[in-house]
Amino acid sequence: MLDRVILIFELLGVVSFAASGAAVAIRKRMDTFGVIVLGVCASVGGGILRDILLGNTPPSMFQNPIYAAVASVVSLIIFFPGVRRRLLKNHTAFEVAMLVLDTLGLGIFTVMGIKVARDSGYSSPFLLVFVGTITGVGGGMLRDVLANTTPQIFVKHFYACASIIGSIICVALWDVLGMLWAMLIGAVVVIVTRILAAIFHWGLPNATTDEESLASSR
Repeated sequence: MLDRVILIFELLGVVSFAASGAAVAIRKRMDTFGVIVLGVCASVGGGILRDILLGNTPPSMFQNPIYAAVASVVSLIIFFPGVRRRLLKNHTAFEVAMLVLDTLGLGIFTVMGIKVARDSGYSSPFLLVFVGTITGVGGGMLRDVLANTTPQIFVKHFYACASIIGSIICVALWDVLGMLWAMLIGAVVVIVTRILAAIFHWGLPNATTDEESLASSR
């Protein structure tokens, strides 16, 4: 029963990131193949980085094709003419959809990364937090690089920081509340933190030039 819950949890993350990757590809006017590639890379990229770091090779996406298959189907659905037209026509709807999908994927994959590291026999808090963060942000970073866009991890809405905070809480609660509750709470913390950051425009100081600062003050 628990394994089924974990699988559903992970597939929800795959769907979320695949949809976000496909949406970015559509905005970049890519063809069907490009949409599928970006959707699959966004959904499994973080897991591939995680497995390579942990020495779990070949990565799980190659051992269990269900992840790539689900990501491909979701990407094709996003590419349907009706959905595609809505994304291209309504900029606000696109931004909201990207925020929601990316946030769900970030929260789920952050805690899934920690679970895989724990299952692989690792217990170092620093390693667990690092792997959780890499798993959470890796797919989105690969998606943005392939789309020739500055990765959101460097510029957008407290992206990596939300993953780090959720990872720390998940690791801290693991031995106290058990795996399932630690994962649920950690994922919720990531999701809520990022949504609040988007609503209230939280962010870290960025490298704004003097000219940009002067222009924004006028």
